[in-house]
Amino acid sequence: MTKVALYDTTLRDGMQAEGVSFSLKDKLAIAQWLDSLGLDYIEGGYAASNPKEMQFFKEVAGLGLTNSRIAAFGSTRRADCCVADDVSLNAILACKTPAATIVGKTWDLHVKLVLGCSLDENLTICAASIAYLKSKGR
Repeated sequence: MTKVALYDTTLRDGMQAEGVSFSLKDKLAIAQWLDSLGLDYIEGGYAASNPKEMQFFKEVAGLGLTNSRIAAFGSTRRADCCVADDVSLNAILACKTPAATIVGKTWDLHVKLVLGCSLDENLTICAASIAYLKSKGR
């Protein structure tokens, strides 16, 4: 039987509801609770968003989680820079987590208007971002 890996996004996506804001202490306690439930992956937060997120990644490493791997969240590289210079990708690496999660644009309107690139260039951006993180052990 194939094992299904469980990936929890409470610490990032869960804070996107109106009126929800976890303190650093809250996030650490939630991570311990999720680990005790046996979650395979816990998405710790958006690495480049603010200092509290980076502090979480520093402190969660010392908790001794036994079941869960922490993942740092970010986005693919920007269209106007290379992977080695991208703020989001380098913030993910700075978290020193064993796993990384990135989001890429999939709607052609977002690719053209938000990223300002072609659909083919977007595929190159996604592939390069994944390859970069993999080359760094994520």
